[in-house]
Amino acid sequence: MVSNVVIVGASLTGGSAAVALRDAGFDGSVTLVGAEAHPPYERPPLSKGYLRGETPISKALVKPPEWYEANGVTTIFGMAAERIDVTERTVVLADGQQLPYDAVLIATGGRNRKVSGPGSDLDGVFQLRTLADADRIRAAATDCHRAVVVGMGFIGAEVAASLRALNVEVTAVEPLPTPLYRVLGAEVGSALGALHADHGVKLTLEDVVETFEGTGRVEAVTTKAGRRIECNLVVAGIGIEPVTEIVAGTGVEVDNGILVDELCRTNVEGIYAAGDVANHMHPLFGRRMRVEHWQNAMRHGTHAAKSILGSTEPYAEVHWFWSDQYDANLQYAGHHREWDSLVFRGSVAERSFLAFYIKDGLVDAAVGFNRGKELRRAMGIVKARKPVDASKLQDEDVDLKSLAG
Repeated sequence: MVSNVVIVGASLTGGSAAVALRDAGFDGSVTLVGAEAHPPYERPPLSKGYLRGETPISKALVKPPEWYEANGVTTIFGMAAERIDVTERTVVLADGQQLPYDAVLIATGGRNRKVSGPGSDLDGVFQLRTLADADRIRAAATDCHRAVVVGMGFIGAEVAASLRALNVEVTAVEPLPTPLYRVLGAEVGSALGALHADHGVKLTLEDVVETFEGTGRVEAVTTKAGRRIECNLVVAGIGIEPVTEIVAGTGVEVDNGILVDELCRTNVEGIYAAGDVANHMHPLFGRRMRVEHWQNAMRHGTHAAKSILGSTEPYAEVHWFWSDQYDANLQYAGHHREWDSLVFRGSVAERSFLAFYIKDGLVDAAVGFNRGKELRRAMGIVKARKPVDASKLQDEDVDLKSLAG
């Protein structure tokens, strides 16, 4: 019987798990450990409203700081957990403190992949993952006239849009033919690229930053193709990697994250994982996936808490996320790695469309460009896991919800 739960990672996932434990009536010990000095918060505002100075961090908190004490959740913030002793069933902190557990949830998330090359350690070269990162970038942007964004994935694209809103000149350097090319394909990526170009972002595609120039502070970057781009601010968004060191030596299996089943359980009894760090088995798709988005971070943590308390309901969410850039809204549902065909509904040229990613006759995912309501109606098609007539997906007179059966 579980009476003592330790959550490693005061993230959205970790905070959501703590809340779910108390909401479920669990009256045992709950300890939440986080390397950051802040209580759990949502990360999406960091590249959007918070970065632009429009949204206070209080709006992004999972719960107000006082909630944890009021609900008997012990918090240890500003302290990293270093290892798990599976023999003694303790979590060992950086200061040597040992926390006993009956169940431990790993919610350590990810860390940014670092840019490399000469000058990458200059002042003015940033990455965005934490509240402190966002504070530093926003402060730098107040005195910045020209910025380079390295990588036009979701974070890079959102940062570029936010910097333009702060009247910073932005050049984006992306190694692939379009933004989000690998994830969403050329057509959707081109629509996103055109959106940024319309808002003044200079796109430097199929090129990479090799060196950072400056005396003490970045003054320019040079690319592999020989371009030299003057700037006094660089923000790199080249992806994250899961933080798995906490399970080293425990026997927990790791492969692109901590491997867990549909109940968030690892192969070692009493150890669970959820959120960005977890490579989870998804019962709808019949394969593993590691998802780095807000909805999964929140709901996976909640589900892990229920599993710790004995639930046998599998985690079968249709993953969903959104990205706001300028006046455009991009939403995505499902999970795809590759596709046999890409079916469009609406107009790519007018940036009002849905795109369906089809593999082996099944819709694995859909993305909506300024069509959020329709995208939500299409989620049932992904969940149904059955073939759908492509012509009906394209026909705007057909209600997408009806196609889920």
